[in-house]
Amino acid sequence: MASVSVDEAMRRAIALAARGLGATSPNPVVGCVLLDADGEVVGEGFHAYAGGPHAEIVALAQAGTRARGGTAVVTLEPCDHTGRTGPCSHALIAAGVARVVVAVPDPNPVASGGAATLRAAGVQVDTGVRAEEAEAGNVAWLTSMRRGWPYLIWKYAATLDGRSAAADGTSMWITSEAARIDVHALRGTVDAVIAGVGTVLADDPRLTARNLRDGTLAIRQPLRVVVDSSGRTPAEARVRDGAARTWVATAAEVGAGPDGRVDLSALLAELHHRGVRAALLEGGPTLAGAFLAAGLVDKIVGYVAPKLLGAGPTALLNAGVTTIADAIDLELTDVTQVGPDLRITALPRKREA
Repeated sequence: MASVSVDEAMRRAIALAARGLGATSPNPVVGCVLLDADGEVVGEGFHAYAGGPHAEIVALAQAGTRARGGTAVVTLEPCDHTGRTGPCSHALIAAGVARVVVAVPDPNPVASGGAATLRAAGVQVDTGVRAEEAEAGNVAWLTSMRRGWPYLIWKYAATLDGRSAAADGTSMWITSEAARIDVHALRGTVDAVIAGVGTVLADDPRLTARNLRDGTLAIRQPLRVVVDSSGRTPAEARVRDGAARTWVATAAEVGAGPDGRVDLSALLAELHHRGVRAALLEGGPTLAGAFLAAGLVDKIVGYVAPKLLGAGPTALLNAGVTTIADAIDLELTDVTQVGPDLRITALPRKREA
């Protein structure tokens, strides 16, 4: 096999890491490629599920003795602590790896320090190779660990004129089956799905990740979170059906903001404490507006149907905007056709302080 460059190996490691999306939380996604002393690929791996072997351990097992004197190319700094698995830094040293190339340092104070341990053992450590790409592939976990609350994606569905339902309240179905299948795939990549009690009372959603063609549930289900300030969620609501874990978050439990409703910042902090690193906001327009007004939304995924209603509820209310100068500016990152609908992905631009 021909030798490959460190840059090529990192690109492969980033692609490997993506295979773990939706399955590793509260741990990060990580990919690793091992090159022998001649630069040939002798092992590769990714972190497939929480509690399972880390990417470096999988790659080392494949490489065997050919790892000695070689280079480990890793998307995230090797861990330096013992949890459900042992420290990868020690495993790399024991295998005789001569060099470790890291894309992104580990921001988790519990697990970081691997680079220092490796250097102390005489291993050459280089950082920053394809860091931007590795950051993008692990953005939810990295963001969550750096600031202490989950990476929040607001998902909505609307007509071309911005309506989330018709004047009579009907909303099934604004978007196509293809778009709804896409949403369920999106649910499968996060740790929690958040909705307001108004949505629960109006639509009685299940908020599970499912295969819409046969109704089967995905093996891994996100936590269902109902933001319910005064505890109005009915006992018979489908979010309480046992198909997935559910937390009805009340103001009495979480804490109340100045408006007497659930304090959204405290809610996200509690979710982070519960191991949630990425969350999907699927609540109605009022809850979405509250999260946006508070600056808590990191990413927006909108499914826009080629339909016009001309009247009916809008997809967003009360986002703290009263004049055009206060509009929430977005950076479009992707526009893709999904069936007859458009999926628009955007990031809120950070406002000047």
